[in-house]
Amino acid sequence: MRDDPVRMRQRELWASFAPMAVFTTPVAAHLVTFAGTVAGQRLLDVATGTGVVAITAARAGAQASALDLTPGLLEDARINAKIAGQDNIAWTEGDAEQLPYPDQYFDVVLSQFGHMFAPHADRTIAEMHRVLKPGGRLAFATWPSADLVGRMFALIGSHAPPPPPGVTPPGKWGDQAFIAERLGERFDDPAFERGTMWFPALSIPHYRVFVEHSIGPVQKLVDALSADEAQLSAFRQKFDAMVAPCFADNVVRLDYLLTRAVAR
Repeated sequence: MRDDPVRMRQRELWASFAPMAVFTTPVAAHLVTFAGTVAGQRLLDVATGTGVVAITAARAGAQASALDLTPGLLEDARINAKIAGQDNIAWTEGDAEQLPYPDQYFDVVLSQFGHMFAPHADRTIAEMHRVLKPGGRLAFATWPSADLVGRMFALIGSHAPPPPPGVTPPGKWGDQAFIAERLGERFDDPAFERGTMWFPALSIPHYRVFVEHSIGPVQKLVDALSADEAQLSAFRQKFDAMVAPCFADNVVRLDYLLTRAVAR
């Protein structure tokens, strides 16, 4: 696995993600079902985080393998798997752009809000296709650019320098046209489905504080702005205003997009 500066930053960024992963567990079930997962399939969960997708798939009978760049999240995933009685999952520290698996090995490749943070979209898609059997299924969850999390990416981006040449902003993965173009000739035309993740919160500031402590890019931005109280306050006001239309009855509505495609 290559330890270049971009990947080292990514590894550090997501070390605090575990508390948020709890709220993605219903999405994991939706993704595993949407992918058509059945018992006996060889399945890979790319950027597994705390293992919620891999464990869900293993409980459905899949022969699950899972990979992530952040060692601390993989340790959480192993603990979660042990509690769930799924000790047969193969956990690997690794890079979505350089998957350490043979060609045409898996029947299904999944990723939940994970592969989208790999720097280079084309390399990531090429690798996920490489390890899939012809006729195998790729399915992933991302955040639509027009909805709350997609707009959060845009807000973060407005406070940061442009990404290096060739690096794909994660928000691009919420655009169906972008996804179809990236899948290109390697896959049949993709199918899409929408879903909603509900995040319980006593108030908008409660939600924001949680995000500031568990979502790496937001955490990093808040740290960078902390030396300027006026800038930090302005960012928080924008964030709260952005969340407001999605908050009611003590929950924040987070809409997500599922994509499924068959490998050629």
